[in-house]
Amino acid sequence: MAQQSIPISADDRFVIGIDYGTLSGRALVVRVADGAEIASASHDYAHAVMDTTLAATGRRLPPEWALQVPSDYVEVLKTAVPAAVRAAGIDPAQVIGVGTDFTASTPMPVIADGTPLNEVPGFADRPHAYVKLWKHHAAQGQADRINELAASRAESWLPRYGGLISSEWEFAKGLQLLEEDPELYALTDHWLEAADWIVWQLTGQYVRNACTAGYKGIYQDGSYPSREFLGALNPAFAGFADDKVAHTIGQLGDSAGTLTAEAAGWTGLPEGIAVSVGNIDAHVTAPAAGAVEPGQMLAIMGTSTCHVMNSDVLREVPGMCGVVDGGIVSGLYGYEAGQSGVGDIFAWYVKNQVPPSYHEAADVAGLSIHEHLTQLVRDQPVGGHGLVALDWQSGNRSVLVDHELSGVVLGTTLTTRPEEIYRALFEATAFGTRVIVETFGASGVPVTEFIVAGGLLRNSFLMQTYCDILRMPISTIASDQGPALGSAIHAAVAAGAYPDIRSAGQVMGRVNRAVYTPDEAAADAYDLLFSEYTRLYDYFGRGGNDVMHRLKAIKRTALTGEIS
Repeated sequence: MAQQSIPISADDRFVIGIDYGTLSGRALVVRVADGAEIASASHDYAHAVMDTTLAATGRRLPPEWALQVPSDYVEVLKTAVPAAVRAAGIDPAQVIGVGTDFTASTPMPVIADGTPLNEVPGFADRPHAYVKLWKHHAAQGQADRINELAASRAESWLPRYGGLISSEWEFAKGLQLLEEDPELYALTDHWLEAADWIVWQLTGQYVRNACTAGYKGIYQDGSYPSREFLGALNPAFAGFADDKVAHTIGQLGDSAGTLTAEAAGWTGLPEGIAVSVGNIDAHVTAPAAGAVEPGQMLAIMGTSTCHVMNSDVLREVPGMCGVVDGGIVSGLYGYEAGQSGVGDIFAWYVKNQVPPSYHEAADVAGLSIHEHLTQLVRDQPVGGHGLVALDWQSGNRSVLVDHELSGVVLGTTLTTRPEEIYRALFEATAFGTRVIVETFGASGVPVTEFIVAGGLLRNSFLMQTYCDILRMPISTIASDQGPALGSAIHAAVAAGAYPDIRSAGQVMGRVNRAVYTPDEAAADAYDLLFSEYTRLYDYFGRGGNDVMHRLKAIKRTALTGEIS
C-alpha cells in the first residue's frame, strides 16, 4: 500500500508500526504530525501455523495444537520494514520510532540470552520448544485445574478474569510444558510472550509489557499467583512465576529501549531510535480507532475477535478475559473479552464445505468466494434459512471460557443451500458478540458505542448483520491497518512526540461514526433467532449436556491412544 498523493516534506517525522498477525506481519509508515499512512508492506510467515506437523521434521502434532517458528518474526523485520520505507519514498533518517503489536497469548520458551529453545541444537523435533500460538488449545486440562483450585481457594485474582483462566494464556501453557516435557521446562530461563521477545530482538533488552502481563500473565495488583498456589497445582511448578515469568514490566507507550546496531541492519532504520514497549494487537488498536473513552467497545474482527473497552469503574464481568488498571490507556480500567473463532470459521467453511461449483461461479463473476456467498444470501429474509448455529468451532473464549466446546449448525434439511449455512455462521458470531455486550451491561459496565476494526469490516452485509443483532449503531475505524496504526501511535509517544497515548490518538487516529444503523424490522426478527441461540448456548455450554466434551475426549483417545 502506497499513498503517493500524500505530500511529504523533508521536515516530516515518521514512525513505523509493525503488526504481527496469525499468518503474517505488516509494517506501516505513519507521519507523526497527522497520522497519515504513507505506505505499508507485509511478509507471510514461511512456516505459517503448525497445527498438524512440525515443519522441521514432519513430526505429527496432537489435536488442538498450534505452533509457530520465532525466526519467521525476525524475517518480517528484515523484509517488510525496508519494503515499507522504500514504498513510502522517505529517508530512513526521518523515522524516529518503532512500535510493535502481537497476537496473544502467544508465549515461548527461551534460554537466558533470548534464544528460543527450538533453535538450541537437538530440540527442533520437540513440539514444546516452539512458540505456542494464541489458538493453541491443548492446555485445556491444565486450565481446568487452575480454575478449580483458584475457585476452591477463593484466589483474589480470579474475579479479575471473570472467574475463569483460559487455556490460551501463559500459565496454562506453561503448566502443560512442565507436565509434558519437563526437560525443556527445566531448560527454560524465560517464559515470555512473543510480543516481548520481538522487542528484545529490536532493543537487546527484555521488558515485559503491562498489557500481556495483566491480561495473559495473571499479574494483578503488583503480583503473580503465589508460590503456594502454583505448587499446589504441581510441586515443580511452584517457582514458575518467580523463576520463569517475573521480569521488568514496561508501561504502554513507554520506550523499552533503542534500536540496536544489528536490528538497524535488519530494518534499514537508524540505530538508537525509540522502540516502544510491546502490546497486544487488539488493545493497541484502541487509540487508532477513537475508542479510548469509557463505554466505547472496540471489536477487532479478523480470524478471531477481541473486544476491548475502557471504564472508570472496576467490576466483575463473568467470562471476561481480564480487567487491568491501565491495560489500554492510563487512568482507566481496560476490559477484554473475545471470540476465539470468527473469520477462521468462515474460512474453514468455504474451504471444506462449499462445493467446487460455487468457487467456479465466483471466479466467473470476478468475486471472491466470500463475496459470492454473501451476494447469494444477503436478500433472504431474516430466518428464511431455518437455521441457527453455535460459533464454537474454535471453542468459546467469552463468556464461557471453554475450548472443549465445538460448533453446531441446527436445522439443516435436504434443501439447505451452502450460502444459507454461511449466513447462519455470520449470525452465530454476531449472536456471540451480543452475549458479550449484554453480559458487560448486566455487570455494570454498559457498552455505549460499538466500534469495529479489522479485515472483516470490509463485508458490509456482515457489519449490518451485527448492527441489527446488537440493536446498536456501528462505527468503523477509518484505516485498513488498525493494529499497525496503533503501534505507530505508541511509537510516537515512546519517541517523545506526544505526552501520552490518548493525546496521540486524538491526532493520529481516525474513526467513522455510526456508519451502520439498525433496521428495526430485521432486529425484531433476529431477536427470535437470538432466543434460540441462547437456548442452545445454555444447553451445550452451561452444563445441560456435555456431549461436546465427551466427543473431544473420544477424539483424543482415537488419535493419540491416550485416555482423556
